[in-house]
Amino acid sequence: MMSEHIRISKQDGRLDIRLARPERRNAITIAMYDAMADAIEAANAEEAATRLITLSGEGEDFTAGNDLMDFLQEMPQPGSHSDVPVWRFLRALANNVVPILARVQGNAIGIGTTMLFHCDLVVVSEAARFKMPFTELGLVPEAASSLLLPELAGRRAAARYLLLGEGFSAAEAKAIGLASHVAPADELEAMGEKVAALLLSRPPEAVRLTQALLRRADREALLQRMDLENGKFAERLASDELKGAIAAFFAARSGGGDGGGGDRS
Repeated sequence: MMSEHIRISKQDGRLDIRLARPERRNAITIAMYDAMADAIEAANAEEAATRLITLSGEGEDFTAGNDLMDFLQEMPQPGSHSDVPVWRFLRALANNVVPILARVQGNAIGIGTTMLFHCDLVVVSEAARFKMPFTELGLVPEAASSLLLPELAGRRAAARYLLLGEGFSAAEAKAIGLASHVAPADELEAMGEKVAALLLSRPPEAVRLTQALLRRADREALLQRMDLENGKFAERLASDELKGAIAAFFAARSGGGDGGGGDRS
């Protein structure tokens, strides 16, 4: 599916995917998820011709998370799996065999953070902020983050970020291993391009094999955790807790609150 809010370009073995909805803080719609899943799946189908995938966002933020109004139009139902656009996108990331480099500025909220667990290199601005406010919304983690974050940061840090939904800085992202590089805000794009050029300068088969060795050996366990989270997430969408959080969100917007288009998840 095409989306006017996803910019896709291909050149010299590089696939660039850019969130292009800056007026809504790059809040992600169903069509945007489909477009990104299509692009990643196509790159994997011709992996020999695609040496690098980059993910980035236009404007001040990487992404504010899901577009709540759009998300409510087609909420995942219990028992639904890979046909749901957001989950199809996440499974495409989990199954991906092409190196992915993400470039993050401003806010990376909800899925804006969890998608980064599936990237090989993550270049972030010093001013970037990360937050996974699932419990605030009456929801549970996604993208196998309940498995990957404790492995990356340890159980206690994972509890801070997932149970309490605490936000964290670029420096903290680097300390726990989520970010590979941190750059001053005005040097972020240049740093991202430098890292991309360095990877593309390496022998492609060596890069491909090394990326495969770095991937989890128990890929099936990762996908099973993702499916488990998806099932719990779909159940929570019908909960009174979520309904209360949605009502509070729209009340804040009507009172001059967020207004950015994302649902902070």
